[in-house]
Amino acid sequence: MVYVISDLHGFPHDLFLKLLEAAGFCGKDFLYILGDVIDRNGDGGVNTLCWLLEQPNVQLILGNHESMLLSCEFLFDEVTDASIDHLSAEKLELLNTYMLNGGKATLDSLRILDKEMQADILDYLHEAPLYDAVTVNDTDYLLVHAGLEHFSPDKKITSYGADELIWKSPRIDEMYYDDITTVFGHTPTFSYGEAFRGKIIRTATWIDIDTGAGFGEKPVLLRLDDLHEIRL
Repeated sequence: MVYVISDLHGFPHDLFLKLLEAAGFCGKDFLYILGDVIDRNGDGGVNTLCWLLEQPNVQLILGNHESMLLSCEFLFDEVTDASIDHLSAEKLELLNTYMLNGGKATLDSLRILDKEMQADILDYLHEAPLYDAVTVNDTDYLLVHAGLEHFSPDKKITSYGADELIWKSPRIDEMYYDDITTVFGHTPTFSYGEAFRGKIIRTATWIDIDTGAGFGEKPVLLRLDDLHEIRL
């Protein structure tokens, strides 16, 4: 079985594991997390990141929050008077943007880890892909964190820049590939109206699985084999 979930945003790791248990997730299955494990709530998703390092059948797709964390990687360098003096206006702006987007919870949890674990996590995030493609029961899926900015059916996915894949929020009537179902998160479904709060949205060409865990809702696990939704 192939599962997808997104935008956990510090959702308690023990509850996340209970959700996987409810799905019967096991070593024969594969899980894609479509970005934004971190920030906003609880421990900032750091326990889940540590868990991800040990999971051969789970793949994180890079989200905009992981990208913002990597843009502030300088915070994990050795702090000296010289390094403080060289915190440029650009770096301070990056840090300010990250903090405004809920980065404090993650940074606080990362700081209590040893340097080796910090480095392992950052290396893992550097290696996380921007997208993946999978075929399940003869249906082709494109898995990405957000929508596809500047979309054209003739544009190769390899031609998209990172920002085009991690920041886009499509209109609900926006169409993507007609022969590939694009699955993403990033935009909480309640953004399309209260009728969608806590629910997955399925359109003719895409599925938004961000059910708003970053804002007090519960994440939903979607099984691509039959599009069954698993909830706590």
